[in-house]
Amino acid sequence: MTTLDERHGEGARDGDGHRGEIALGRVEAYGPAPVPSAVVPLDRPGTELPRLMGSKAANLARAAGAGLPVLPGFVIPHRTGGDVIDMVALRRAWHELSDGGTRPLVVRSSSPQEDTKESSLAGRFDSVLDVRGWRDFLAAVKRVLDSAARPDGSTAPMAVLVQPMLAARVGGVMFGADPVAGRADRMLVSAVRGGPDSLVGGTRTGTGYWLSTHGRLLRTEVDETADEAWSESSTGTRLESASTGPLLTRAELFRLTRLARRVRKVFGRPQDVEFGFDADGRLWLFQSRPITAMAARPARGARLLGPGPVAETLPEQLAPLEEDLWVAPMARGLAAALDIGGTAPRRLLRSVPVVRAVDGRAAADLRLLGTVPPRHRWLALLNPAPGARRLGAAWRVGRLAAALPGLATDLVADVDRRLAEIPSPTTLPGTVLAAELRWTRRVLVSLHAQEALAGALLHEPPRSRTAAGTALTALAEARARGVPDDQVTAADPVVLALTAPSLGGRGQLPNAALPPTDNLSSAALAIHATPFARAAQPGTHTTSTRNTTNTPSTTSPATTAPIAKTSSAALPPREALRLRVRWVQELQIRLVREVALRLGIEPERIGLLRWAELAHVLDGGPLPADLHARVRQPASPPLPDEFRIADGQIVTAERDSRRTGGVRGVSAGRAVGTVWDGSGPRPADAVLVVRTLDPALAPLLPGLTGLVAQTGSPLSHLAVLAREFGLPAVVGAADAVRRFPPGSRLTIDGTAGDVRPDAPLEGVQPDVRQGDAP
Repeated sequence: MTTLDERHGEGARDGDGHRGEIALGRVEAYGPAPVPSAVVPLDRPGTELPRLMGSKAANLARAAGAGLPVLPGFVIPHRTGGDVIDMVALRRAWHELSDGGTRPLVVRSSSPQEDTKESSLAGRFDSVLDVRGWRDFLAAVKRVLDSAARPDGSTAPMAVLVQPMLAARVGGVMFGADPVAGRADRMLVSAVRGGPDSLVGGTRTGTGYWLSTHGRLLRTEVDETADEAWSESSTGTRLESASTGPLLTRAELFRLTRLARRVRKVFGRPQDVEFGFDADGRLWLFQSRPITAMAARPARGARLLGPGPVAETLPEQLAPLEEDLWVAPMARGLAAALDIGGTAPRRLLRSVPVVRAVDGRAAADLRLLGTVPPRHRWLALLNPAPGARRLGAAWRVGRLAAALPGLATDLVADVDRRLAEIPSPTTLPGTVLAAELRWTRRVLVSLHAQEALAGALLHEPPRSRTAAGTALTALAEARARGVPDDQVTAADPVVLALTAPSLGGRGQLPNAALPPTDNLSSAALAIHATPFARAAQPGTHTTSTRNTTNTPSTTSPATTAPIAKTSSAALPPREALRLRVRWVQELQIRLVREVALRLGIEPERIGLLRWAELAHVLDGGPLPADLHARVRQPASPPLPDEFRIADGQIVTAERDSRRTGGVRGVSAGRAVGTVWDGSGPRPADAVLVVRTLDPALAPLLPGLTGLVAQTGSPLSHLAVLAREFGLPAVVGAADAVRRFPPGSRLTIDGTAGDVRPDAPLEGVQPDVRQGDAP
């Protein structure tokens, strides 16, 4: 056992009497190494060995050797079991550094397992500040060594770093790169009055400075408490603010930038630095370690994506087969519409998908759809290509605008006719099932293309009827007649406009109160044309005896029920096309469910196939051998309004930080989960909501889904650990502990700094998205 033997220190000069032997805990060997002296001065070359001195002390020794401003000190090296520290040498080193006990010291952990390139273990081991006297010094050393014990019962190798306690005027943390935004061309500084301990401990937010690598100030986020007349440091001393001016001057920021460049040159990469300015204005380096986690950074020219208008058609997370059945035809149809309208160059439309699946959710290219302005508006005005392209398409568009209503009517009639002619899926052989599915994918391309063109070229009155409004009226009337929800679509398939397509039957009819029918026009009834009834022109009254199935969520594909005759009123062309899109999707669902029934697998399981695999099976081929091992991807939160893809990760587009309402992301990523306060049973998808980013919470991080704190800094120890774990985290969420009670659902975005309830509990504020007006 490693011990501090006080037999050599009896009759202590500061009045401490004999207290026997203070056990400092057993430490494991970290590889073979010669046994060093009891204490090693920080400026000795041998101190640069991390295996003996720990990474923290070794980094400081290396920085001191390079001429960087490092406080003096000494290290109690890591020792193997059975070694006893020479108390005479230890007391002599303590006496010299503390000036006979009159100067307070800092006793810090320095393990070879912390502050490495792979993991910082920030805040996992103890450090003791403001240590005075020999007795308190021994107790502090013991506390640091005891903190090496791991939860699994093992013990980390541990050295002890001792330095003078500096009364800093301003202290903080500086990153040589922006780890939250993943930008190597920026530096991030967070500073507070006093030393950096309250900042890294998560109890204070600090004032943030974003700097270029040459020291140019890019942005500042001022901590509202930074310039209060009085503030209390974590050591309990009250510090009076020197002025109401900036926490750090431009000259001091330039000095910090120069220090960051020097540190980077010494260690070969950007560093996480703790610093402090003393009362005389001298800058000191307290700690330097590698930046262990950098957020993914989109490549230059990465496309700007978002759910945009496609979320109206495909709002839910999709299985692989659903992506191929619905997303791919939508992308081809929209690309055709953009090409006809001359909105985008054909070369770009061929190389960039207009719609794609991201984490199983449909996302559109927002610039191709024209929903966001160009990046350089004035340059766009000077670019002759769009005008020339539109001029070449003008003759097509002019003729198309006049012909589009008739084309839409013809397409609607053709779709209705084909739907009426398709026999029951139970009677179709496999090759015919495949042919019908191929037809549905082709016709969806045409429906999406004409629906997009109708929306762009045709003027519809503001109060024109919509498919959704017509469906709501039909649903209200059916419920008033006592028709069960599982039979409503059989009675009037227009109600399908209220549900999202799903092979697994996830679409549900709305449960909210519906408007009474007497408040709507009596003419706004469901159009008669159904996906299983022969239809003529819109507005024509027809009758069908074709049988169809009920909603896929309640019945099997083989179940049929007669369709009731309904009155009809013509919908505008775009709404009629959108309704046929949903009907064709419903036919696809029933065809695929019939295939699953014949193969003896569940619809959810067949959704794990790709379209090419399903077509191969329908042509007589076998199922993929690994189908039984495939699993549906985990539930993902809704997509951000605007984002880009970087290394396969979703990176939310940067927003004006002044609109975030104090909330900032400190660890990139997006998650949805259940609020947990750290006590009681942990939910499987726990989002920890706390007041501060206390480093003591570090053992709770593994297995969490997200982290929300009322206060904290992106440079605090727990924020660093959250990034290492890949855990989405935000800070500055005012009153989060009260507003997000345990058990409620949260969606968080650690890049954009968004916090919003996913499914609010009764009595919980319904909309708490940070940065947006209520």
